[in-house]
Amino acid sequence: MSEIQSTRQATAVQELGRRPKDLLGRPWAGVAMLLVFYLILIGVFTALTPFFLTVKNLLSIGSNMAFIGLMAAAGTPLIIAGGLDLSVAAVAGISGVIVAMCYAAGIDIWLACLIAIAAGGLIGAGNGALTNGLRLNPFIVTLGTMSIITGLSLVLTGGLTQPLMIEGFNWIGSGRIGGSRGIPVPLVIMLVAFLLIWWVMAFTPFGRYIYAAGGNPEASRMLGIPVDRTQVVLYVVSGISGALAGVIVAAMLGAAAPDSVGRHLLTVIAAIILGGTSLFGGRGSVWGTLLAVLILGTLNNGLTLLNVSSFWQDVTKGVVLLLAVSLDQLRVRSQG
Repeated sequence: MSEIQSTRQATAVQELGRRPKDLLGRPWAGVAMLLVFYLILIGVFTALTPFFLTVKNLLSIGSNMAFIGLMAAAGTPLIIAGGLDLSVAAVAGISGVIVAMCYAAGIDIWLACLIAIAAGGLIGAGNGALTNGLRLNPFIVTLGTMSIITGLSLVLTGGLTQPLMIEGFNWIGSGRIGGSRGIPVPLVIMLVAFLLIWWVMAFTPFGRYIYAAGGNPEASRMLGIPVDRTQVVLYVVSGISGALAGVIVAAMLGAAAPDSVGRHLLTVIAAIILGGTSLFGGRGSVWGTLLAVLILGTLNNGLTLLNVSSFWQDVTKGVVLLLAVSLDQLRVRSQG
């Protein structure tokens, strides 16, 4: 039995050893292509409208996409590890509701925010327990969770917007660091999240577990890598990111709307896949996701400046999502 086990472990090492670039988290070729496309997109909109290439407008793009970037940043390692969270946008919606309800009950606004973030983490832990403990399909589990959370948000509020006009709290969503012309606070929070996740993925053993868990889970288990525990932790991180995004949106709007973020789920998924993360796991980069977030935000902003109907903007997002999935399939087939 020991010889069989040794053979299996040797095979597992060989399987994991086939993906050195993925394990380091540096698929720079795909990121470079996205950067070129982003620069071309900037050039096109600059030529079409004089209002696009201004510092104010560019900072506005980053600020408006920050909450989407937060969810996409946390969703990237989860999908790389073989998971999927469709409930993250619904978590963002209910977190704002929790903040509003706690504040209305006399709880300090910052403690209310911590309660909402903790609730997001618990929802993520529940998703992880169901998908890994009971071996349920993550698509079905998180789709069900999304429906439950969305329904609860509407039940708790009656579908009505809850006001949250609190000066210190609203600064999180609309404040700037460095004066009125400084960097928007939501943009800073998003960039810090990307840097932190990149550091964990590139320079820690847990980062290697993420790529191993998605690249070849069976081989990883043979080597003693805690695949299930890794995914559960990532589901918790995803839930926390959704709750934090919901807090930022509530602070930005000065109100908690139960359906304020749910419609952005496709944008989050499109950003992750367009950024080069494979739906099959084991491959991806947070920097690719960041560029994809900026591309989608720039596309939305440029079309708005050109007075393109919001309906056509939704069509564009759907086309981008289909293209992203198609590119992912082509990458998998070419590697095969």
